Amino acid sequence: MKFTYPKNEKLKSKTSIGLLFSEGKSVSKYPLRLVFHSGSLDENEKIKMGVSVSKRNFKKAVDRNYFKRILRETYRLNKHLLIDNLDKPYAFMLFYQTKDRLSYEEINTKTIQLFEKFIAQNIKKDATINDDNSIKD
Repeated sequence: MKFTYPKNEKLKSKTSIGLLFSEGKSVSKYPLRLVFHSGSLDENEKIKMGVSVSKRNFKKAVDRNYFKRILRETYRLNKHLLIDNLDKPYAFMLFYQTKDRLSYEEINTKTIQLFEKFIAQNIKKDATINDDNSIKD
């Protein structure tokens, strides 16, 4: 697996971002929050990811850009956790939600825990729903 973050994986569409905020669900692992929505992408796209750091918590753009860079890097190195367990396309938005200045190692650990929590809650739940539907048929 390539550890890249190519342009076609970047979430930039205003409609997709709007869907995330209106119909998306979220999972949190302090200080990170992952908002996701399935099914709003093309067939050839498996995943789209965007990152955000609040201006309320970091007034200086330099600080916001630093944490966005770290979030993109931790996603890039750990996206295999998501891609290996996804069966349908998802759009994700990763938020850094604290004023605390955590180190790269702490953010990386929290990102891994957040991805694992997402997989445990949503992917496993989808599998049981599909199993239940197949039993009823």
